[in-house]
Amino acid sequence: MDDFHWHARTLKEVLDRLGTRLQGLSSSEARHRLKQSGSNRIERNGRRAWYSILLHQLADPIVYVLLAAAVLAILIGKVADSFVVLAVVVLNTTIGFVQEMRATQAIEALSRMVPQNATVLRDGDARSVPAHTVVPGDVLLLQAGDQVAADVRLLEVNGLQVDEAALTGESLPVLKQEEPVPSEAVIGDRHSMAFGGTLVTAGTADGVVVATGANSELGRISRLLSETAELQTPLTRRLASLVRAISLTILVVAVLIFLVGMWRDNSLLDSALAAITLAVASIPEGLPAVITIASAIGVQRMARRRAIVRHLPAVETLGSTTVICTDKTGTLTRNEMTVEALWTPDLEVEVTGIGYAPEGELLTGGQSLSPLPERVHDLLLAGLLCNDAELECKHGRWRIVGDPTEGALVVAAGKAALDEDSMRAAFPRKDEIPFSSESQFMATLHESGDGGGMVCVKGAPEVIAGMCAVFAGGRPMAVELVHEAVEALAERGMRVLAVAMAKPSAGTVDLASSGWQQELCFLGLVGMSDPPRDEAIHAVRVCQQAGVVVKMVTGDHAETARAIGQSIGLLEAGGGGAQVVTGAQIEAATDAELLDLMRATNVFARVAPEHKLRLVKALQAGGQVVAMTGDGVNDAPALKRAEIGVAMGINGTAVAREASDIVLADDNFASISAAVEEGRRVYDNLSKSLAFVLPTSLGQAMIILIAVLLFPVTDGHLLMPIEPVQILWVNLVVAIALALPLALEAREPGLMKRPPRPPKEPLLSRFLVVRTFLVGALMTGGAAGLFLLEYTADLSEGAAVEVARGKAQTMAVTTIILFQMLYLLNCRSLTQTFWRVGLFSNLWVYLGIGVTLMLQLAFVYFEPLNHLFHTRPLEAADWLMSAGVAFAGFVVILLEKWLWRQNDSGEQVENGVR
Repeated sequence: MDDFHWHARTLKEVLDRLGTRLQGLSSSEARHRLKQSGSNRIERNGRRAWYSILLHQLADPIVYVLLAAAVLAILIGKVADSFVVLAVVVLNTTIGFVQEMRATQAIEALSRMVPQNATVLRDGDARSVPAHTVVPGDVLLLQAGDQVAADVRLLEVNGLQVDEAALTGESLPVLKQEEPVPSEAVIGDRHSMAFGGTLVTAGTADGVVVATGANSELGRISRLLSETAELQTPLTRRLASLVRAISLTILVVAVLIFLVGMWRDNSLLDSALAAITLAVASIPEGLPAVITIASAIGVQRMARRRAIVRHLPAVETLGSTTVICTDKTGTLTRNEMTVEALWTPDLEVEVTGIGYAPEGELLTGGQSLSPLPERVHDLLLAGLLCNDAELECKHGRWRIVGDPTEGALVVAAGKAALDEDSMRAAFPRKDEIPFSSESQFMATLHESGDGGGMVCVKGAPEVIAGMCAVFAGGRPMAVELVHEAVEALAERGMRVLAVAMAKPSAGTVDLASSGWQQELCFLGLVGMSDPPRDEAIHAVRVCQQAGVVVKMVTGDHAETARAIGQSIGLLEAGGGGAQVVTGAQIEAATDAELLDLMRATNVFARVAPEHKLRLVKALQAGGQVVAMTGDGVNDAPALKRAEIGVAMGINGTAVAREASDIVLADDNFASISAAVEEGRRVYDNLSKSLAFVLPTSLGQAMIILIAVLLFPVTDGHLLMPIEPVQILWVNLVVAIALALPLALEAREPGLMKRPPRPPKEPLLSRFLVVRTFLVGALMTGGAAGLFLLEYTADLSEGAAVEVARGKAQTMAVTTIILFQMLYLLNCRSLTQTFWRVGLFSNLWVYLGIGVTLMLQLAFVYFEPLNHLFHTRPLEAADWLMSAGVAFAGFVVILLEKWLWRQNDSGEQVENGVR
């Protein structure tokens, strides 16, 4: 059906192809076609069931390793150990499940875009039928306020204007026509068509239905959406890679440990226990919980900054974004048409204030235009009277009822103190000629104060100029002067309307006659546009300073896109001068040529949904991490394909929100820069958490490795400096209590002046690998050394082997804990001293240290815990020895930081390029 190019065919060709007629179908034929074509509904996947969301939380490589460790612990009789591991899995799963359940509630789908009823011709009569029963060949009747039920080829048009912003991204209603358009026209230029889901803002029309349901333009976008694969986020990919490496290493080393234990005449059970102990020690059990909770904290912070996160990984992903592809209408701009300039032959006027609030003033030469000149007054008055829009304020927010272009004229008049109600009461309307595509103007007849008549006209400048013989005041008409002014305003990205007025000498005027046109005086021009948000201009600049490229991708016209791109600084930043790439160029470009176009400019205009999707894929093929923002149905496939989809919460369609990862509660692009900053802070804090958690696991694994290789074997039993249940104590109870405060660290200076992280950068950078092995080695040497020292000393004093081993193991664990407490301070910044980032900027760190110290005291002195963890009470001298070893490690890390800061590598770490 799409290959037929309905928009390019004559009405006869369309009717013949569909086997229908201008009077519509018969009821029996409509029923028959409904069985053939199916219901006019857009099918969608049902909302994910709660158990599906729950199982999704378990689909994590780290969780797989933890579950395997829990099973092994049960098999060897360590049931308590397995329960501790499973507790971490439950915590991680619960947090992610609750977050996704909250975010998915109340998200609806494409089916909402189809109205409940439609008016069609059946058996020659106009009937209201359920919209889902509309079939190809039906003649659909449209009027202002209707939502189009299906894709139609227009048959007869009377001033029809359709808001297609949700489908094409074009900010202004589109004037429709009956005549065919070129077959190569993109969706936004198919003026002979009206598409399902769009809104009629003015006029009336009849059209024949050419596509319904899945075959409609909405259905095509729905298929694009369902066929578009969601990509893993960078953090997810990095974590999966890290876990695979950790799992493989653990498996290999555990097998080697088992074989070495057997080779040293260790018993089979002890050798297996040593291997399992090493595996438990090596698994960073607390890592999933730390990552999940850090992301959840980021979710709460983003919510306070008006960005609502639907999926936890999106928190970090936005921080690693290298390119943001953003829609224009309602995202970078206000989606509120605003009069910015007035032109008369004698005067050029600037109109201040943006949006629909009637607040602003008229300036000329930078000075307030007061009192208001008569010709400017008449220009604004005629624009207000020749107008069907109304301005209203609800709940403190100004809005327009009617056409946005006409609404802009009402607001402009209000800024000049021309009250809408008063003026319309003083000059009541008696007759009108509606705007049509043929005439290109609208005219209204009003009673004037002297009992005579007044005709107000507005429309296309070339048409109005051709209807007038003089300017207001009697000066002869100069069409060339008007054309120059129109071009000057158009170059500034404005839509231009011309306004004229006639005060016929006769007391009564009939608009049906052309006599009034002989007395028209050209009043002037009105230039208007959808202005950019001030905060969006600043946000774009912040993103550019952060090394994030912003590209505007819109369905609007190239001239409008160019003007907005220049005003917010996109074209200059792109290195492509004033170049704007259109959808037609995208369509014709090869993949290689498209990459060149992407590098050449940051502004893309007149694009279709498949173009947006192709642009995102091209950027991803070039190694970029892409965030796509948008609010329309046309944005949904690209939102889903991008690593991070950002939808608008107020003006965004339900489809866009459902396809996104983040929803902006205020529809403000400025919230994106805040979210990028928050995402970078989350990643920084995750890096700090990794730098804290991984050395603990490595250090404990190295302790087991050294024990198996070097410690004595007595009667087939290996001397172990730390037991599996004690390892779990360190990894879970203590490590989490200390690591979680790092998720609350404030952002470090210069966060938004760093370049984005390289997309292929591993989660464990060279810097973190070096730091992990250094800290692990210090921990291993201190804990293993003190264990041997204490164990040997107690045996020499006649203590029983069980008692000596228990006390020595307690000292080893205490040394690790005290070491971690001090190391936590060093992790508050990877390269700076902890006092430089602020001694009291994160009080949670000290709370975590206090809680951990209390837990460790219970671990050492509380008898039930002594029994559970096989520990013994320590003396004051023992604590001092452990504290001394921990402090020595603290000083070594400070020295290592100083060395990093002295070379380029240190600067790279500080700038986030590791």
